[in-house]
Parts: sequence; structure tokens; C-alpha cells
Amino acid sequence: MQKYFLLNIVLWIGSAALAQETFSITHGPYIQNMGENEATIVWTTSADALSWVELAPDGNDSFYARERPKHYQAAHGSRTIGKLHKVTLTGLQPATRYRYRIFSKEVLKYKGHKISYGEIASSDVYRKKPYAFTTLSEKKQSVSLRVVNDIHAKNDNLKKLLGDVTKENTDLIIFNGDMVSILNEENDIFSGFMNTATELFASEIPLFYARGNHETRGKASALFFDYFPTNNGHCYYTFRQGPVAFLVLDSGEDKPDSDIEYAELADFDRYRTQQAEWIEKTVKTPQFQSAPFRIAVMHIPPAESTWHGAQDVADKFLPLLNDANIDILLCGHTHNLKYIPAGEISRINFPLLINDDETCLRIVATDKEITIDIKDLTGKTLATHRIEKDKRNPE
Repeated sequence: MQKYFLLNIVLWIGSAALAQETFSITHGPYIQNMGENEATIVWTTSADALSWVELAPDGNDSFYARERPKHYQAAHGSRTIGKLHKVTLTGLQPATRYRYRIFSKEVLKYKGHKISYGEIASSDVYRKKPYAFTTLSEKKQSVSLRVVNDIHAKNDNLKKLLGDVTKENTDLIIFNGDMVSILNEENDIFSGFMNTATELFASEIPLFYARGNHETRGKASALFFDYFPTNNGHCYYTFRQGPVAFLVLDSGEDKPDSDIEYAELADFDRYRTQQAEWIEKTVKTPQFQSAPFRIAVMHIPPAESTWHGAQDVADKFLPLLNDANIDILLCGHTHNLKYIPAGEISRINFPLLINDDETCLRIVATDKEITIDIKDLTGKTLATHRIEKDKRNPE
């Protein structure tokens, strides 16, 4: 009897270990760095792997109809191996729909020039339609987007605010900071909000991220950019969709760099100075200047607070944003919904909209007008603001 008992224990341990070792895609895919001619697909696996994306043009034919070109993640001439996979698709056409499938081949052993491969995990194009996305275009007649912020890992709220997002009603999503409270582990990104975002939209609708002050906290905060790559290698960047040029800024932390809470790791004053130099050059580019509308996005508002971060942002960014003829600045951070008309606060020549942690901004822009509907968790419209071309004061 004891023999059978021990045998069962051994078999149970063996089967449990085997189950734990099953190779799989653990998170994603989701879309980053979307532009007119490129897009980056991000996902993770349970073990180190060599990964690639198969890309197909739009169509009703089977994904299996022909051989699809493979795009690998590579750096400095070598294809990369790891658990985090970021494949950038280049040579795309503007305003064009593509279908895609992801693959990861497990790496069991890597010594010298010899690699032993294991199982392959991939997205399903047999029982399901392949993932699809549409590239951006400056020539698009309109743009529709949603903006949320300060979710702090409240996934139920994220579902309520973005649960009705589809490719038909939304071109892109912006996360305006503090989607989690702290990044102690890399998995906090996924359990905090990205698993939900992927489930709702992020595999097919591009996500643009403005880092908040809470994403700078915790050991894994240094890895933030690895999961949310941008078109210029910074957490501040610009992009264009249709009639709107977007200026996405990084306001950094809210307290002085010397504050004990930052454990001697903060260097945000210098970072914001460097960012200001970038802003001064970027807002003068033809892509930015030619847009009918210009929307700036930044987590910490340069008003409503006497804390150091807000004041440093105001001193370094506001003169540049005023000169750039920004049509509206979208912020969060305060957990208090507030609209401030242009000129109501000294030094701010454009309207400022501070979004709440339980509201979503639904924005539609044409070359004539921007319409911003503020929706609560039930979908009720709390307020609507409009900005007409050449009129800096919305309703």
C-alpha cells in the first residue's frame, strides 16, 4: 500500500511539474508605436523564445491561403531571444488594414552556436479571425479616440469606461498615467491593467501612453519603456492622426527630487529640462505645424497644485506650449474632474481639461472641430466641450 502511495505522489509531482513547464503565450499581443508606416506588436511568453509575426494584407481569404512574410525581433543584426517580444513591422502603407499572427518558439538550451528548440505557441487563425489593425494617416478626415487615467489597477472601472470600444468607433486609446499605483514586479503591468486592455481592444486598436508619476515608482518602473516602446525612444513623443497632432509629454514625479520617498533615485528636474529642449524643436516641425488641431497630453496639470512637479512643468513647458498654439491640454493626476477655459489661469493660453479617475474622454475631431464628451462609469455624458478651428475658447 505504501508503494502505491509513494508512486502516486511521484506521478502527481511529475505531472504538476510538466503542467508548469508547458510553453505558452502569457500576455498580449498588444499594439504600440503605431504610425503611418510601422507598428510594434508586443507579447510575453512563459519561457525564453525566438518570436516572429506573420503579416497579411486585408482580405477575406484564409490566412492559410499562402505563405505569409515573417517579421522577427532583431537587434544589431541578430534575432533576439527572451520572454518579452517586441516585433516592429516596417514598410507599411498609411490608412491600410493588415492582418497578423504571432509565433514564439521555445528555447530549451542555448550554448555557443547550438540552440535546442521546444514547443511553438501562436495565436489562433483557424478557429478565430486573425488579429487586424489599421495604420495611421495624416490624410484621414477625422479621428476618434478615448482617454482614461488614474485607474490604479481598478480593472472593473477600466472595463466600464472602455467596454464599448470597437475598431469601428475608435481609432486609438490614450492612457494618461497612473494606471497602477506602483510597479514592483513586471507582472503588475498586466494584472493592473494590460490584461484587461488586451481583452477589450489593445490587440487591434493602438494604445498610446503618457507616463504618470506612479509608473515611475517601484523596482520594475525602470522596465516601463520596454513594454511601451515609442517612435523616438522616449516616454515623450509626438504622432499625427488625421487633423490632430498629438504631443505626449512626461511630467515625471510630483515632489522634489531630493524627497525621501524617492530613495535618491529621482532625476526629474534635469529630465524635464531635456524634455523642454525637445518640445521647443518638435512643435516647429512641419508635421506638427500643419495640423488643423494640436492636442497636448500630460499626466500632471501645470495648475491646481503648488507641489514641485506641477510648478516645474509650468515653468519649463508652459511658455513653449503657449507659443505652439496648443488647442487643449489633457491631464489627470488630481482625481478631480475640472475644465479650465483658456486665459482663466495666468500663463495658460489654452483650455485645460483635467480628467477624473472615474470618467472617460470620448473625443472626435475633424478639420473643423474637436468634440469632447466626458462620460462616467455608467456611460452618462457629464459635459461636452467643443473647440472650433481658429477659435481658442470652447463652449
